[in-house]
Amino acid sequence: MNPFLVFSVIASYFTLLIIVSYFTGRKADTASFFTANKQSPWYLVAFGMIGASLSGVTFISVPGWVGDTKFFYFQMVLGYLAGYFVIATVLMPIYYKLNLITIYTYLNHRFGFYSYKTGSAFFILSRVIGASFRLFLVAGVLQIGFFNAFHIPFWVTVLITILLIWVYTYKAGIKTIVWTDTLQTLFMLSAVIVTIFIIGKELNLNFSGIIKTVRGSELSDIFNWDFKSDTNFFKQFISGAFIAIVMTGLDQDMMQKNLTCRNIKDAKKNMFWFSIILVPVNLLFLSLGVLLYVFAAQKGIELPLKTDDLFPMLAMNHFSIFAGIVFLLGITAAAFSSADSALTALTTSFSIDFLNLDVQSDNKKSNQIKKLVHLGFSFLLFCVILIFETINDKSVVSAVFTAAGYTYGPILGLFAFALISKRRVRDSFVPYIAVASPIIVFLINRYSEDLLFGYKFGFELLIVNGALMFLGLLLISNKKL
Repeated sequence: MNPFLVFSVIASYFTLLIIVSYFTGRKADTASFFTANKQSPWYLVAFGMIGASLSGVTFISVPGWVGDTKFFYFQMVLGYLAGYFVIATVLMPIYYKLNLITIYTYLNHRFGFYSYKTGSAFFILSRVIGASFRLFLVAGVLQIGFFNAFHIPFWVTVLITILLIWVYTYKAGIKTIVWTDTLQTLFMLSAVIVTIFIIGKELNLNFSGIIKTVRGSELSDIFNWDFKSDTNFFKQFISGAFIAIVMTGLDQDMMQKNLTCRNIKDAKKNMFWFSIILVPVNLLFLSLGVLLYVFAAQKGIELPLKTDDLFPMLAMNHFSIFAGIVFLLGITAAAFSSADSALTALTTSFSIDFLNLDVQSDNKKSNQIKKLVHLGFSFLLFCVILIFETINDKSVVSAVFTAAGYTYGPILGLFAFALISKRRVRDSFVPYIAVASPIIVFLINRYSEDLLFGYKFGFELLIVNGALMFLGLLLISNKKL
């Protein structure tokens, strides 16, 4: 694609987001940034959460992943449904009852100061890593599509990418994001559907032919019953349920959108509809993956070394210009729908959980602190992306979930113990257990095949990590006074 065409597409897209930001931020105050004044329509939140939960990782990595693991990822998607049910029926009623702005405040109610700070700190660590993975993807695509043509270094691409997010989120925060996520989800899903039909046309397939091709491919196998495999059904399903709980229900980024609904009734409707829609959406991404591999095989195109590069390579070099434009819009929307809300959630968590900012106060000092924290996390993401660029050597989707297993595990253990047990813990000991748990899990994972008769851990490491944290809390607990 012509670099100037790439620039025009991206510039037009962000102009649209900035226009949305202008209208949503005209009467915004400090409370608007953090809670959207509790006025978000539930259906907008539900639709926008699809884009935020999928992100650029799903858009690029899941279709490419089909070549290695077929449709086995869908086993995890089925597990998501169980996790979302727990979120809607157990977690969200608690958050609304306590009228929380950051969900980790619950740990302060339940255990105390150190548990509260530990939960929030691990969220910040987790979200910085996750958002950096996602922004790394879109920056890489922009680098190939535009910046390489002018010999502009990667760090400049990353800087521009983050600055664009900062521009349309710094004023109204979550109030803007509820609307921009909706717009970005629409672009992302449209891009996937249009790309599927473009490939179908290239392969001379009508709608029924596309379905027949996907169903007839050996890559469309959904279930894996080999217990030693890291993609075994039970491992994937159970891991999916817990990943949904921690990466949505125990994640300030995703829950902050839910907490902007008018009441718990609307929030539950949002979660249930979001869950239902997510299933066919993931099937679309997996089906696209099959078609990409079929297209490459029929056209004699050599596959890239990294599966993450398959979709971008075909879209930018082998499809029509229109298909390339669609891809650019899709990957940009997918990546930014997750990254922009992550930046706002990080700002929210740090401002409230560590700086004790009063969100109801709209004075000059509060606004200044909010803006400085927002800018600070923008710079932090910039640095982490550059670090990741030097060490990335595997599928990003796998890396994101692997990282989640280590960083979200302590959060899972904390909330599980708080909800299941009525015991009190020695609050000052909690940070030490939260640090020790991931280290032990890392060692278990590294030597599991030798110690456990060939057993290889998958994403269920998250569960092991959470269980160790739970056990540690049990050891430092006593009966409720």
